[in-house]
Amino acid sequence: MKTEINDKKTQIEKLVRTLNDASEAYYNGKEEKMSNYEWDKLFDQLNTLEKETGYILKDSPTQSVGTYENTGEEKITHEFPALSLAKTKQIPDLIAWAEHKDIWLSWKLDGLTLVATYDDGKLTTLATRGNGTIGTNITSIAAAIHGLPLSINFIGHLVVRGEAIITYDDFENFCLSSDDDYANPRNLASGSLSLKDIKEIKRRNIQWFPFTLVYIDRHIVSWGERMQFLKELGFHPVESERLHPSQIRQGIERWTKRVTNGEINFPVDGLVIAFDDTDYAQGGTVTGHHAQRAGLAFKWEDKSKATQLIKVEWSCAASTITPVAVFNPVKLEGTIVKRATLHNISECERLGIGGEGTELKVIKANKIIPKIIFATPKNKFIIPDKCPVCHSPTRIEISSSGAKTLHCTNFECPAKSLKKYERFVSRYGMDINGFSLQSLNKFINEGYIKNFADIFLLKNHKNEIIELDGFGEKSTTNLLQAIENSRKVKAENLLYALCIPMIGVDASRRIIEAIGFDQFIMYARKRESFSQINGIGDKMSDSILQWYKKNSSEFNSLLAQLTVINISTNKDNNCDQLTFVITGKLSHYKNRDALKTYILSQNGHVASSVSKNTDYLINNNIESESSKNRKAKELGIPIITEEEFIQKFSNQ
Repeated sequence: MKTEINDKKTQIEKLVRTLNDASEAYYNGKEEKMSNYEWDKLFDQLNTLEKETGYILKDSPTQSVGTYENTGEEKITHEFPALSLAKTKQIPDLIAWAEHKDIWLSWKLDGLTLVATYDDGKLTTLATRGNGTIGTNITSIAAAIHGLPLSINFIGHLVVRGEAIITYDDFENFCLSSDDDYANPRNLASGSLSLKDIKEIKRRNIQWFPFTLVYIDRHIVSWGERMQFLKELGFHPVESERLHPSQIRQGIERWTKRVTNGEINFPVDGLVIAFDDTDYAQGGTVTGHHAQRAGLAFKWEDKSKATQLIKVEWSCAASTITPVAVFNPVKLEGTIVKRATLHNISECERLGIGGEGTELKVIKANKIIPKIIFATPKNKFIIPDKCPVCHSPTRIEISSSGAKTLHCTNFECPAKSLKKYERFVSRYGMDINGFSLQSLNKFINEGYIKNFADIFLLKNHKNEIIELDGFGEKSTTNLLQAIENSRKVKAENLLYALCIPMIGVDASRRIIEAIGFDQFIMYARKRESFSQINGIGDKMSDSILQWYKKNSSEFNSLLAQLTVINISTNKDNNCDQLTFVITGKLSHYKNRDALKTYILSQNGHVASSVSKNTDYLINNNIESESSKNRKAKELGIPIITEEEFIQKFSNQ
């Protein structure tokens, strides 16, 4: 008996080390050591052994909340301990817990808990949950987190606890356009909160949703009323629904169905019930790190299916080549699953992925994401030495999160231009509705898109596209129609879509307004400077000319597919069909080229010498005896100053 107890104690010590090691990696944005499924399974084993033996280590994960640390920032002791919730996988446990009292059902968001404190309407601190007692001060990056107001219309002391998450779409978009590798949205959110660059954090689109009003300088008993008060202050609390205990089962089933139907675009790992009567909830006891009445978490049981690996497909996006397991189809959570991302080489090695025939166990993590949880290798796991898109050599690198990743060595690989194509189809570019980053990546990897013009030739591959994973006849038809609709494009939108370095939305508009699209092409072909255009300097002009020299052939191929609408905001055409000659010094326009550019944009002409075809000579020194002035007087051509020109012909 003593030997059996000692063996269980040894098991407990090993489980604590394993789980803490995995938690440290997970909470700190490092390479994951195990999946949520595996962690929960080991946690339950540990919990059972602790109850059997009474042997509980101080650092046991059953006694702590989490280990997220941002070591470069100061630590904060929480005013109110951020305890975690007890959990169950059985609906009857939830009903019994409710004790015939009304409860609120809400999502258990799978992110990072942040505590926001406000004093007299101003955010004074933002802290991570840390170990529940001490967190990390991240107030300096609060402005980069969406949904977290820096000021509110409330005088007094307010403490709000919420979850910082990244949606699945934002996670996929980031992974497709970044060299960094993360296993899931929570891992990315965790890694992002350790950054210092506000712009970079904003780019990752972290969103914060309050799930409890911890403290307020007024007495509001109802949990629902407390959430409504937060809404009135400008917060966006987690979605919730009030239920009587008799409605809990139906509520759980209804909310679960929303997850399995794919209606939820953000990571959740269960549901939470909380008493509407917050005074009653606060009267409960605390056991370990659980507040017994604060709430109860419901976690879904992951159902696994066995299958066999057909192949590992390598997909290149940006510069990272990601392995994807393709296996014999299995039915999970009401849908057929036949693919699951393996993230990187490290994950393949951790799972023991082999070649064709490898035995796999697959789940839908949180009922959404297909995930491999176990593998019995068969045949050899082969890491490709050539890029699947351009066939250039590959190399293995260690990413910032510690993951072993595969990369293409070809700087000009089409897959590395994914962000370029994303800008091309964007709202400010060609505005191709519904053309996602994932679809672009698929077409690039399949070899259908090698340049911009190829997008308009996708219709020639309609039947092949329908056969691709993730594309049906309806979705393909809709996408091809959206592409057709975009063929007629405004000049300034096309100019932005071309991804000319340094030429954004504003610069594109300025150029088209000043000289029009035809003149843009003429300037580029003749290598004339664009710097005379207001707001376009020498560096931007050089960038345009260098771009055109390198991409003129591809540009011409694209133009053959489009109808360009040469619309200018200067619609008056004040100089329409008039010919001007410019001489002498200018005071309003920075140089003659700038004035010439404006006249051309108004459908006028500029000549170098005065003739009978000249309509106006522009000269600030009307009394000058210059040859041009004398010629104009001889021919009876009006001589006007720059100021007179502006009054007569300019919209300024």
